[in-house]
Amino acid sequence: MFPPIQDLYRIAPEIVLCVFGMLVMFLAPVVPKGRHGVFAGVSLVGAALALASTYFPLTHPGLAYSGLFRADAFSLFVHWIVGGTAFLVILGSIDYLRREHLDAAEFCALILFATAGMGVMAASHELLTAFIGLEMSSIASYVLASYRRDEPRSNEAAMKYFLLGSFATAFFLYGVALSFGATGSTHLDQMVPLANDSAHGLLKVGLGLIFIGLAFKVAAAPFQLWTPDVYEGAPAPVTAFLSTGPKAAAFALALRILASIDAAAPIWFWALWVAAAISMFAGNLSAIVQTSVKRMLAYSSIAHAGYILVALTAAAATDHPEAGIAAALFYLVGYAIVKMGAFLIVAQVGGPDEAHVNLEDFAGLGRRQPALAACLSLFLLSLLGLPVAAGFLGKFYVFNAALESNLIWLALLLAVNSVIGSYYYLRVIVTMYMREPAAEVAVQPVSWTLSLALWIAAAGTIFAGLFPARIIDFAAKAALNIR
Repeated sequence: MFPPIQDLYRIAPEIVLCVFGMLVMFLAPVVPKGRHGVFAGVSLVGAALALASTYFPLTHPGLAYSGLFRADAFSLFVHWIVGGTAFLVILGSIDYLRREHLDAAEFCALILFATAGMGVMAASHELLTAFIGLEMSSIASYVLASYRRDEPRSNEAAMKYFLLGSFATAFFLYGVALSFGATGSTHLDQMVPLANDSAHGLLKVGLGLIFIGLAFKVAAAPFQLWTPDVYEGAPAPVTAFLSTGPKAAAFALALRILASIDAAAPIWFWALWVAAAISMFAGNLSAIVQTSVKRMLAYSSIAHAGYILVALTAAAATDHPEAGIAAALFYLVGYAIVKMGAFLIVAQVGGPDEAHVNLEDFAGLGRRQPALAACLSLFLLSLLGLPVAAGFLGKFYVFNAALESNLIWLALLLAVNSVIGSYYYLRVIVTMYMREPAAEVAVQPVSWTLSLALWIAAAGTIFAGLFPARIIDFAAKAALNIR
């Protein structure tokens, strides 16, 4: 039987993304090779229409497909993050794909399919449906990580990502199975322990395994060891995508579980606390000693996962988790914009085969390519938490949520790590503006598509920092509608 039209409205973004992903694949054998603009153009239209189609779940909120999906303000907020990230990554990757002689059709299709999986994760109201979305995103990501097939580092990155990702998926799925055994359901609003002695213990183990699976996806310590090698070996535009979209979707699923399953908060609280503290220190202290900007940003991603985990810990520490959830959502917006922009600049400066991604390769960039250096400086200062940029308010709201939940020590650790992180962010800026290059460096012309993607990211960073009211209001509304 054909599903009700309301159900189709509620998954309209996923339908659009999958349809355009298949359209790109159908066009691949027909369009001559080297026509990167055709595939990118079709994909950009698909990503834009997917963002526009969020109008349908916005005007038809509620459960779909017998409670498997939930269209609400929370899922829409995450859809806009992952959909916007996909659009900007495709826009900023066109020149990179042409320069590296990589197939644009498969790249764009995989981005669209992965984004559809992230949308499923954000809208899931049932754990097996969330698992399907997780696998859609993960499988496409594994292929993207090895997209430079002739590059050994890319193949190594994909192998590590696949093997460790498979283990994480097994943890998640086994946790779902145990949780089902303890509650008799996989629907988030029906997961209450059965009336027997073993159900509570079984649910604790199940939710613990689910936490491990999600902690891997967000690169939270101590499950972060794959992150530097995968982010360094994958093509830089893919790294931009991996460090933003999948992380936002996994955090969204964790927030949904935390808010919907009453037993999750007391079980996850100390795990979140410890993971947040270790992630912040592991990421920042490791980033300090890096000579590769790309690897430094990879370790920085681990630290920022720790900052977002502080917000999740704040949500788990109280019966009113809205402040922590809203803080996490706002932080994800600023983080996704600046991280994506920073990695796209690394892809541009790196040149052919990404041979120039070390810190010394950025020396004198402020004179060689002032606009590029200015954008990277803005993104780094936002990651640092400088006022005016989105990152400042993101850290402020996370810090405030921690204080409101009486997490004084965790808030202090966040402040200390923000100071530690300032060293390696400022070191890159100093190198760009105050150091001369050791040798003559070829200036890579910046394509108009990359320029447009970076200017959109820069404008979004400043807008979220100076005019955050609408984003904050919608994040607060999303937090109230998460259950």
